[in-house]
Amino acid sequence: MSTQAATADAVSNKTPLLKSRLGSFLAVVPLSIWVVNHLWNNLSAFDGAAAWQQSVTTYANPYSQVLTFIIVILPLLFHTGWGIVRLFSFKPNNGRYNNYGNLKYLLQRVSALGVLAFLGAHIWLAFLRPRLLLGHPELFSDIAQQMHFHTPTLAVYILGTLGTAYHLANGLQGFAMGWGLLGTERSMRRFEPVALTIFALLTAMSWGVIYALYTAGAAFGPPA
Repeated sequence: MSTQAATADAVSNKTPLLKSRLGSFLAVVPLSIWVVNHLWNNLSAFDGAAAWQQSVTTYANPYSQVLTFIIVILPLLFHTGWGIVRLFSFKPNNGRYNNYGNLKYLLQRVSALGVLAFLGAHIWLAFLRPRLLLGHPELFSDIAQQMHFHTPTLAVYILGTLGTAYHLANGLQGFAMGWGLLGTERSMRRFEPVALTIFALLTAMSWGVIYALYTAGAAFGPPA
């Protein structure tokens, strides 16, 4: 067993099995489905403002909007609390065991903090703030303009989506281990290309969206 797996088992022994598996389930299933669906919808930015607005910000009825919010926010809050507990019990030993598995385990914990900050800001700025304070969904012109002319926004989205892609792809391995789908060192090695492929696809989708928004933003000119 790798050092990464041994460390994960040591943490899991301190956590009730049901809570650990529930936290893992909520980390992977609803949030992963939402992220993939959200990225797919945002790829409509290549088709222009109207297509993006219809795909990303329009809901069939108010209930579907509330349901989407619940599906995203409640699992995210649960997973955040579960992750914080695990984070406090995390003691890196990369200096002593400097191997690939340990590096992945460390990056997973570090990326969690960045992803939490990124998603919190994104949900507030792109979903809650426009609807609650401005009275309308986020406008394509606003996000495209910010992406093109505000370098910090562009950098945050590039790094935030990269961290999200890594955290989800690598988290799938932890999910499979926790649910007994990967029980041996060999099975984990065989799953590695799958995780890397998922990471590459999520990153490509994310950066494709960013490119489409950045390109479209030039037409709106710099903010007044």
